[in-house]
Amino acid sequence: MRRFYITSPGRLRRKENTIYYEVIKEEKEIDKIPLPVEDISAIYLFGETDLNTKVLNYLSQYDIPVHIFNYYGYYSGTFLPRKKNISGNLIILQAKHYIDEEKRLYLAKKFIEGAVFHIKRNLREYKIDISEILELEKSIDTVNSIPELMAIEGNIRNIYYQKFNLIIENPDFYIYKRDYNPPSNPINALISFGNSIIYSVVLTEIYRTHLEPSISYLHSPSEKRFSLSLDIAEIFKPFIVDPLIFKLINTGALKINHFDRDLNFSYLNEEGRKIFLKNLEDKLENSTVKHRTLSRNVSYRYLIRLECYKLIKHLLEEQVYTPFKAWW
Repeated sequence: MRRFYITSPGRLRRKENTIYYEVIKEEKEIDKIPLPVEDISAIYLFGETDLNTKVLNYLSQYDIPVHIFNYYGYYSGTFLPRKKNISGNLIILQAKHYIDEEKRLYLAKKFIEGAVFHIKRNLREYKIDISEILELEKSIDTVNSIPELMAIEGNIRNIYYQKFNLIIENPDFYIYKRDYNPPSNPINALISFGNSIIYSVVLTEIYRTHLEPSISYLHSPSEKRFSLSLDIAEIFKPFIVDPLIFKLINTGALKINHFDRDLNFSYLNEEGRKIFLKNLEDKLENSTVKHRTLSRNVSYRYLIRLECYKLIKHLLEEQVYTPFKAWW
């Protein structure tokens, strides 16, 4: 099951039992691209796309979420088909683990533990000093509140981002501070774009399980976001997104001309998005590792699904949750 990314303006149209993506080319010529719905796990819309309820109803039959991003590549929202994997008992247990401060803090610390592990792993790969991060990491076990934990995590990430310039070989992509909404330069644009995609990938994997995506532990539940996706994504952003960014920049796959000049190079243009998404998809599906428990090869994307299953086992008190940490 693959993700289908739409980056060009066009129209999603259903004709009988087939979904077509129609792209209007020169001289009003229409190029129809059939979508193999049986093989699609989610659709990502980046271009200006027209669609109607006929399309959405058909996609819903196949449990295909549609993730929507705005012109700048920011996540806007998701059409989620009616959830079929529903467990009232599990939702109650999720809520109980949020209400119980000790149980919530345990899970929040574990998400940060997984994130920091992969941050250190990235820096070690480039033989960069991690002593400052190790010092801050010691405080994680001793904090007694979520705000304290978030403050430590914020300080660790600030140090981490300051070391990006020791890894990045192209000065056009140097980072001077991490900023958002909008990003001020290409590297911030890449980080934000990649993190948005991982957030939606995690949401799709949560949707395939009995978990309720709006009940979270590290991030406060909110009416405007699926905050459990943010929790789990913390582990996988430094594991998947950051190494991909380093690779694309240092190999020259992404250059400054892949960013919108009129917007101060703060947003990927269509060609840049295609390059990033193609490489991200390859990393999610074609990068595999032999799982130590399952004794078979699994994709990086499936590692995210397994993280959801581990959380479910923890909530059911079948197995204490420990975060994913790359062992190779």
